[in-house]
Amino acid sequence: MAKQHGSPCWYELATGKGQLAHAGTFYTKVLGWEVDDSGMPDFTYHLAKSDGDMVAGLMEMPDDVCGMPPLWMVYFVVDDADKAVADIKAAGGQVHRDVQVIPNTGRFALLADPQGAGFCILEPEPMPDDGQGNAFDQDKTGHGNWHELMSTDPAAGFDFYSKIFGWQKSEAMDMGEMGTYQLFSHDGADIGGMMGLGNSPVPTWLAYFGVNGVEPAITRIKDGGGTVHHGPVEVPGGAFIAIAQDPQGAWFAVVGPKETTA
Repeated sequence: MAKQHGSPCWYELATGKGQLAHAGTFYTKVLGWEVDDSGMPDFTYHLAKSDGDMVAGLMEMPDDVCGMPPLWMVYFVVDDADKAVADIKAAGGQVHRDVQVIPNTGRFALLADPQGAGFCILEPEPMPDDGQGNAFDQDKTGHGNWHELMSTDPAAGFDFYSKIFGWQKSEAMDMGEMGTYQLFSHDGADIGGMMGLGNSPVPTWLAYFGVNGVEPAITRIKDGGGTVHHGPVEVPGGAFIAIAQDPQGAWFAVVGPKETTA
């Protein structure tokens, strides 16, 4: 799968201290992942596989931000990390961690849009198409499927991301008192939506993972100690969604058919 500028490419969980194994067990049960230690020296980082593809990383919250609640972070591909950071700063974004090298992976930075929603960029190292770049795949379960921005100013948010990543407006849906849900596309495919804050206390990105059966996934979430806050709800196109927190408090969502299909 081509790693094009602006495409989602990785999902990373930062969980509570001492909770890494518990988090891995939970997502293995809910999403069918295989989670193993990456073997990185001097840093504990677990890697999740789904259907042979590397789809996510799991780690404990770094010491310098240990007061933050557990959360999922979405990474987007950039052609040039230094240029992207400069463009993001010029567009009113914030730099939380400037460009750093991940050995054998690429160069990344941790940022926030002008409204404060956090995200990461990755300038990947050239590598063969061996499953390392297929974390986002709307046709596979256990992979990233959708990306939802909740923002104090979603219109300004779209202007920012379209400038940085080249995203385009797709369909806009009227949600009544909740305002407009603006779909956005990349390379001709809808990959997410933007909306007002809704019930979110702060601007944030919400990652959706594909499942074969949202109802059974809800059961697995609850059995694993997670909390389901919304769903199952049918969305345009016929899929169902559910929004949840894992046992450590990180928010995530699942999307797919209501029941398991053959």
